[in-house]
Amino acid sequence: MLELAILGSGSSGNSALVCLGETRILIDAGLSARQLCLRLENLGVDPDRLSAIVLTHEHGDHTRGIDVFCRKRSIPIYGTTHTCAVVRENVKSEVPWHHFEAGDDFSIEGVNVESFSVPHDAVDPVGFIFRCSQSSVGVVSDVGHVTRMIIDRLKGVNTLFVESNYDEVMLQNDTHRPWSTKQRISNRHGHLSNDQAAGLVSEVASSNLTRVVLGHLSSDCNAPELARRVILKKLESEGHSHVQVDCAMRKDPLPLCKTALESPDSTENGSEHISEEKSAKPAQVCDSTSASAEPPQVSVEEWSQTEWAF
Repeated sequence: MLELAILGSGSSGNSALVCLGETRILIDAGLSARQLCLRLENLGVDPDRLSAIVLTHEHGDHTRGIDVFCRKRSIPIYGTTHTCAVVRENVKSEVPWHHFEAGDDFSIEGVNVESFSVPHDAVDPVGFIFRCSQSSVGVVSDVGHVTRMIIDRLKGVNTLFVESNYDEVMLQNDTHRPWSTKQRISNRHGHLSNDQAAGLVSEVASSNLTRVVLGHLSSDCNAPELARRVILKKLESEGHSHVQVDCAMRKDPLPLCKTALESPDSTENGSEHISEEKSAKPAQVCDSTSASAEPPQVSVEEWSQTEWAF
């Protein structure tokens, strides 16, 4: 069964990991090479034994760690032709590039990977679905609005990793960003608000969906428990109260977790709980007491990131 971990998620850096047995696929490498290594090792994964890196798009908070990380590692990098063309301009390391076109399907050591276009202010951004015979994971990193294609492709997945970037009221009331930046964040090629993410989740939710992981939360125009509450309320209103909702954080990885409920005949004790996890140091999972819905302190680093312009 596929397992999913989130190494970090936010405008300061994004990276996730999908595993199937000895197959280990890194989704984006927006953290520093040092942090990528430390967080992989804390998950029990040898950085030298990654099977591949797949890229959603070329922005620095998804790619900035590639050059240094790959200097001593020959790890295949998969991206669309246009994304690879931009990224490799800043990569001096000799790495094997594998190009695909948005909409293509391909396989990495037994894991089927399906790509699809998403609207975002990048050259050729894509989402992914990772599949094996037992489970599937949908990944929608940065996206400005929800399209019919996104909904159709994600229907039926067991675990969904989706951005929930900002609360609309908090963004509009923010006094540290100029109006033009707010418009670029919230436009149709920017980022998803909590309400937009909730709408997407409700559209793709089914009896197969067991877990939603929210990512790319703004540190000053959102709050983990606020985002989580919006998603849970929407799911419950649609009769999907069985779905677990977690928040991916910037500094604390979410540990490897099975992406679907195990059938009784696939485990010795018949346990069927999605949150069975491999330990990570540290780990952060949102609960009702771990975050406040009040606006957090403004981080200059947060809003000055290039990604906030998109």
